[in-house]
Formats: sequence, structure tokens, C-alpha cells
Amino acid sequence: MTTEAEDPTLTIDELAARSGVTVRTVRFYGTRGLLPPPEIGPRRVGRYGSAHLSRLALIEELRLQGMTLAAIERYINRLPAGLTAQDLAVHRAVVSSWAPEAVETVGRAELDRRAGRRLTEEDVRRLAAMDVLAAEGDDWRVDTGLLRLAVQLLDLPFSQEVILAARTTLLDHSRAAARELSSLLRDAVPEHTPKDVRTLSAHMQPLVIQALLTTFQRSLRQEVREWLGDDEEHTSED
Repeated sequence: MTTEAEDPTLTIDELAARSGVTVRTVRFYGTRGLLPPPEIGPRRVGRYGSAHLSRLALIEELRLQGMTLAAIERYINRLPAGLTAQDLAVHRAVVSSWAPEAVETVGRAELDRRAGRRLTEEDVRRLAAMDVLAAEGDDWRVDTGLLRLAVQLLDLPFSQEVILAARTTLLDHSRAAARELSSLLRDAVPEHTPKDVRTLSAHMQPLVIQALLTTFQRSLRQEVREWLGDDEEHTSED
């Protein structure tokens, strides 16, 4: 599995551009211990990797959720040591799942800033096909909760058809799981008021989302191991 020590290919300017933050912000997070130090390469140039990108994305997600710097530091300091970029992405998914559904209308320059990079016309076309954004005159209506995820999908070696098919599969199965869980809750609380349902849902959602993410992550790893034929060799990792 790739770690930040194995792929330190980005300069601080490139890291900032990919993350959608300023170089000053990257340095500030480094001084606060929120980002691990870069690997020092030739000519004393610091190099950053995928785990730095994922950690920055997590920090920015926490900030967008309204957390103070002190609260973000507490959250980051409680994370286990040695997390990979993939592990950090799961943490970010948990955090971002609490963001309200938000669709904003932005200009092209702001769209690029939100995406964390300059989008090509082909990138924009593919994002529109994923139903993440839509043209509105000279501006763009953007699903801000899905934009960063969709931009990451652009870099994967999959066709548009495969990505859309995967999206449909995830939607279908998540809706089926939500229906079955709702049915279980209704049976568990046969006599309920709307207030009871909202209260129970508020308490259950964090547990359900974390359970879904954890079980899906482990199931996907198991599928990949079986696909690669090394299931027995790595079963001790979980």
C-alpha cells in the first residue's frame, strides 16, 4: 500500500495548488504539527506525497464543518500513527457525511479553486456527466459535497461508463441498506412520534455511517486480496 514516504513527488507549491489552499496555509499547518514534515530531497527541496494531500483535505473538511483550530488539532492528534492516504480519506468521508446537501453557483475561477486544480474542458464535461455540476449561463451549479471526490475520480484509469456504473451500484445498494435499516427501526419503535424518529435518527446516524464505512472498506480490501490471489498472506492486517 502506498504511503507518504513512498511517493514524495510534490513541491510545497504543487501541494498547495492540488489542495486548494495557499503555501502559507501549508506552512502554518506544518508548524502546528497538523502536517508531517516533507521528505528533503536534492537541493534541500521538501517533497510531499499522497498522505499529505489526504491530510490537508481532512483538515479543510474539518474547518468547513466549523471546527476551531484547537478542535482540529485535538482531532488530528487523536488519529492513529501511520495512517495511509486511503485511511485518511475514510476519516474525511465520515466528517463530510455530516455536511448539509449544498449546491452553489460559482464562476469558472472559483470552480477551479474548489476543485483544487485547473480543470480542463474534458474534466468539466466528465464532472457534468457525473451530475456533480451543471452549466448555468456563464457560471456553474456545483454539488460542493461531491466535487472533491469526483475530481479525484478523474485521475483513476477508468472510463466514464465504468465510473457512472459504479455510482449507480453504490446508490442502489445504499438506498436498499437505508430502506432495510429504516424498517428495522420502525419495528424496534412501533409506537413513535415524528419527534421520536428524528431523535433516534440523530443518535443512530453517526453509528450507522461509521459502521457502513468500516465494513465496506474491509469488504473491499478482502475483494481486492481475493482478486490478487493473496488473501491468506495479508489476513492478519485487519
